[in-house]
Amino acid sequence: MTSPENSASPRRMERRDAIKWMMTAVASTALLDHDVLGATAAEAAKAGAKAGVGYGTDPNLLKAYKPGEVWPLTFNDAQRKSAAALCDVILPADAKGPSASSVGVHDFIDEWISAPYEGHASDQQTIVNGLAWLDRESQKRFSRGFVALDERQTTAICDDICHLPRAKPEFRTAAQFFRRFRDLAAGGYYTTPEGMKDIGYTGNVALEKFDGPPPEVLQKLGLA
Repeated sequence: MTSPENSASPRRMERRDAIKWMMTAVASTALLDHDVLGATAAEAAKAGAKAGVGYGTDPNLLKAYKPGEVWPLTFNDAQRKSAAALCDVILPADAKGPSASSVGVHDFIDEWISAPYEGHASDQQTIVNGLAWLDRESQKRFSRGFVALDERQTTAICDDICHLPRAKPEFRTAAQFFRRFRDLAAGGYYTTPEGMKDIGYTGNVALEKFDGPPPEVLQKLGLA
């Protein structure tokens, strides 16, 4: 990966699409907290989340939300670039599908950590601090930011933090960040059409032909 630090910011997806995506991920993946969207604004404030009214449990997904209208987003341009770069280290493009950043996984993560619901505030702190650590570590080792590193250099850093049980003491906090970021990235990617295709998930589709239950099953139930 060779992305210059002054490269254009990754394409931003429509917030309506990102919010709908977040709802889908919450409903369909065990990686993400199953009841987090049921939290009240008061609970979110108590947990220390950013100010934002949220949309309750029944959002209007036909509405094109503007930035900051539902809740303020977290990432600045530099953080979005770093998040996109890390997404592509974790889920690069291959023969089965596109890279994570090309389908907007970094925007999914931004929506997730910005949401004013219980549990999201801690994720926000973990992700923001972790991205800052990545840049500091990149500067320390290679004298340039994470998004400017090549594949060998990003791998060298990520190898030190990609498995928490094996992480050295000085890398344990960074490893906790990587684990959470990886879970969010995977939860986002594999709820996209591209990610579902990658794992062979076809969803609820009509069969071309269905002749009914097998006769032995009907017989066992006393229906034949």
